[in-house]
Amino acid sequence: MRTDGGGGAGRQFVREPRVAGTFYPAGADDLAAALDRCLPAGRPRARVFGAMLPHAGYVYSGRCAGEGYARIEVPGTALVLAPNHTGHGARLSLWPAPGAWRIPGDEVPVEPELCRLLLERCPGLEADTRAHLGEHAAEVHLPFLRRLRPEVAVACLVVGTHDPSRLQALGEGIAAALRDYGQEALVVASSDLNHYEDQRSTLEKDGWAIEKVLALDPLGLLETCEAREVSMCGVAPTAALLAAARAARGSRASAELVDHRTSGDVYGDYDRVVGYASILVH
Repeated sequence: MRTDGGGGAGRQFVREPRVAGTFYPAGADDLAAALDRCLPAGRPRARVFGAMLPHAGYVYSGRCAGEGYARIEVPGTALVLAPNHTGHGARLSLWPAPGAWRIPGDEVPVEPELCRLLLERCPGLEADTRAHLGEHAAEVHLPFLRRLRPEVAVACLVVGTHDPSRLQALGEGIAAALRDYGQEALVVASSDLNHYEDQRSTLEKDGWAIEKVLALDPLGLLETCEAREVSMCGVAPTAALLAAARAARGSRASAELVDHRTSGDVYGDYDRVVGYASILVH
């Protein structure tokens, strides 16, 4: 993290890229070429409330994420909900404003008004950098968002609790913040699905989780992943997305599965795979 101005109004929270060169290319030209490979042409695009999209290295999950992104008309603001893989920082952590997230050859600004509203409306949410510094799950989405909407601004929130009541309150707070914000915003829940089992087991376990996401059932998703040992790393941000969609759209909310695959589909090793899905929430 870099801060400028020593504090006060001039302080800027700039998040440097941490997985450029590993999860995605470190050079701007190579990154653009990778995005070209991930994003299919000719897909019809629509405005959506949100999406659950994967966050592995682009060679593994980039095409699955791209199938989802290619169908989204990205608005000027995006809220990215990420899990906490590191265990650092506050349980509910919002990257502070004013600030930006750097990606190769570019910088994505933080949207200060949405951040302000999220801190007001979401119980327990803290402005905190620690949970974000080593966390890749939001970072890998920013090149996609920037490619599809060059002027996009973001708010990035790490969700480090699996408590159903806290996630329900977070989702309701997100819906309230977006209503007060008064501008279109896309909510992205960053999640892979089942981890490091064989293809058959992973497809079965993925299916149980996907069923609950498509039913817009946050509590059912949490209970299913716990009871059936589905190692879905982004179950908490996905539950928050579903709760937000239900609070914001009520009976109009719906979900659509766009793509589902595993890492085994890339290299042909089906003994120890990770599942990925792209699901749009309307």
